[in-house]
Amino acid sequence: MTWIRDNWSAVFPLAGAHVLLAGIPLLIGLIVSIPLGWVARRWRTAYPVVVTTSGLLYTIPSLALFILMPLILGTKILDPVNVIAAMTVYTVALLVRTVADGLGAVPDHVQQSATAMGYGTFRRFFAVELPLAIPVITAGLRVAAVSNVSIVSVASLVGVSQLGDLLIDGFNRNIPGELWLGIAACLLLALIFDVVITTAGRLLTPWTRVGS
Repeated sequence: MTWIRDNWSAVFPLAGAHVLLAGIPLLIGLIVSIPLGWVARRWRTAYPVVVTTSGLLYTIPSLALFILMPLILGTKILDPVNVIAAMTVYTVALLVRTVADGLGAVPDHVQQSATAMGYGTFRRFFAVELPLAIPVITAGLRVAAVSNVSIVSVASLVGVSQLGDLLIDGFNRNIPGELWLGIAACLLLALIFDVVITTAGRLLTPWTRVGS
């Protein structure tokens, strides 16, 4: 408790870095996953290829991917861009199936009605299919956000500072207060991400609150 009282302010810059390293890939991954999920849903033969390939990306060990990124991107080993790129890969791996399944959950009669009203393929996608898929996509985003907050902590092992520094340093120096503070901060950050995503999902789908 003494360590926490004397050093708690150190959490804020580390938490800020953690938010960026986990949050930016979440946004980029969503942007990339939406067209991939649409392709997987629109063409049946593409579904197993796109979904399986993207899912396999999640099996790559995070530490190995963090180390490989500088070789792939030509960046320095301590560049945070490596972590953002790696986390984007993991986010896409989690979200492609979610987006495809969310779009697949849109009833056929709704799509047919939109087509009958003169909606073309892309207009129907953005105005009808994607909005109706938001609840499913939101659920996937919540899982991806918690996963990102957790995996980003590993980046401390390659020298990229964030809340994982508290976990590594607390364990190596046997400082229980620092270790527990790092755990609590990561849990709180994951909860904040979850609340933000859930709230955004509700704001984007006002029809789901009718009669509730």
